[in-house]
Amino acid sequence: MTDLLRACAELVNIPSVSHDEAAITDHIEQRLRAAPWLDVERVGNSVVARTTRGLASRIVLAGHTDTVPANGNERARVEGDVLWGLGSADMKSGVVVLLDLALTISEPAVDVTYVFYECEEVESRYNGLVKLLAERPDLLEGDAAVLAEPTAAHIEAGCQGTLHLKITLAGGRAHTARPWMGRNAIHRLGRLLDRVAAFEERRPVIDGCEFREALQAVRVDGGVAGNVVPDSATVVINHRFAPDRTPEAAQAAVLELLGDTVDEAAGDAVELVQLAAPAPPSLDHPLLRGLAERSGRAPMAKLGWTDVSFFAAHGVPATNYGPGDPSLAHTADERVTRDDIETVHTVLRGLVEQGI
Repeated sequence: MTDLLRACAELVNIPSVSHDEAAITDHIEQRLRAAPWLDVERVGNSVVARTTRGLASRIVLAGHTDTVPANGNERARVEGDVLWGLGSADMKSGVVVLLDLALTISEPAVDVTYVFYECEEVESRYNGLVKLLAERPDLLEGDAAVLAEPTAAHIEAGCQGTLHLKITLAGGRAHTARPWMGRNAIHRLGRLLDRVAAFEERRPVIDGCEFREALQAVRVDGGVAGNVVPDSATVVINHRFAPDRTPEAAQAAVLELLGDTVDEAAGDAVELVQLAAPAPPSLDHPLLRGLAERSGRAPMAKLGWTDVSFFAAHGVPATNYGPGDPSLAHTADERVTRDDIETVHTVLRGLVEQGI
């Protein structure tokens, strides 16, 4: 049996910061091509390996190969049953699980598509899934998908949507010695920020998973000079919303909350600068329900955003399930345990070998 913790350490020691993934992709492609039961294709620095047994169902198992920049943790370090290092949790441990399954299961009970894709940690236009959809959409076809994002070996179903609104409040310039002759746009932000701080989160329960919405001001800009009343102030607000709302409904709810603190007739402006749609849990799909049952743990809602949204938007129900604590991702202390890796490996192996 493969020592998956050591195998993950080998992947950690192959640098793969976003946009610099040729080496790890070469490594994965070379290994996959040694398995005669897989059809292997490469698009850029993404590799897709598929079984083609003509079975009734096909599941997509996907993981990204890139990492964020190093933070003094670029080399793997194994201490007992814990692996430390960049990408160990997010998500080379998930990648090593999928790679081992691809190389050791020659006769699955369901056809499997293994997707190892580039550039998840950067702007979506670089994302390997987006490139695959544009160039080879057939490679992403499936009845359901599992994204091996770090979830500490728990099902984290669906994902929340996220949007960013840039709100610019207008004012009028004046000398600070005579402020009554102008209108201070920065001061106008006070009422708006009070509304944001008083946001009452929704906690809808969908497929037994409780989502928890959030609204936060994440950036503020304004000011002209030390002796000038500012005539413009800008705030960027991030809203994380549950998958029972459309992006349009979520944006409308934020604007309703802000109410008269924004007056477009007076020159205020609202701009949607970023949007990523949510994805439902989809635990009623037989393959995903079977995965949840095999995991032996109650599914939870994914409170962040992941590429399950990409699959859901293109008609493939998806969920998150992988080794590694998501709260450690992108930190200097990123690490993963042997137990997490082996638990996820066992559960996914059972699903692939035995089906629903």
